[in-house]
Amino acid sequence: MTRRTRRFLLPAALLLTACGAEDTDPETAPARPPAASEAKAPGPAAEPSLGTAPRPLPGLGPLTRAQVPADARQAVVVTGLGRNSPLSEAVLYERTLAGWQERGSWPAHNALLGWTDRHQLGDLRSPVGVHTLTDAGGLLPDPGTRMPYDHSAAFTATGSGFEGEPLSGSFDYVVAIDYNRRPGSSPLDWTRPLGAARGGGIWFHVDHGGPTQACVTLRRAHMKELLRSLDPARHPVAVMGDAASLAR
Repeated sequence: MTRRTRRFLLPAALLLTACGAEDTDPETAPARPPAASEAKAPGPAAEPSLGTAPRPLPGLGPLTRAQVPADARQAVVVTGLGRNSPLSEAVLYERTLAGWQERGSWPAHNALLGWTDRHQLGDLRSPVGVHTLTDAGGLLPDPGTRMPYDHSAAFTATGSGFEGEPLSGSFDYVVAIDYNRRPGSSPLDWTRPLGAARGGGIWFHVDHGGPTQACVTLRRAHMKELLRSLDPARHPVAVMGDAASLAR
């Protein structure tokens, strides 16, 4: 896929509400069983047999698993520490012949008041659910992602967070979470298919050291790692919510 770079400017008033406002065949067996001192060192792990079920995404119950698209080969699973907690963990998984395998695990922040099954503008909760990941961007140049990347000065963040921490640099790198937005457009696109009251502008972005309005944040180095790992050809998704909700 050819990566494209876009420039997209929005009025400052809109930007301020952004962010909520994934053998070798064995040798023939010896004629006698080897003594314990002769035991062979373990060889490479064998591929699962035809009757072995592939490893599912950990922590997900049947209702959540059913929402993961069949063609998804990458998933960022964000698990909140509690329904009302702003702390969470993000784990990148990739699907292989053996099932879903972990590729990275990072501490994260989510919304100030935790999670909700029906996000509303200004409720200070992150939306529980499964959402595709199609577009990225940021104030800084593309760090090497295969996703479409909008490099724009409109990603400038100002002001302070809920704990008085500066927000400067928070939008240096972002990945749009396709909640109430138009996939295939810049993260700055303000189209809201569900209506403005259902919120939007929910991203993965650089952590500023405190809770968010609705976004999920990772440390700067981890955001760069995520951006370099996500591959549109693998149809990545975000699976997000508190642990109890994901286990449904």
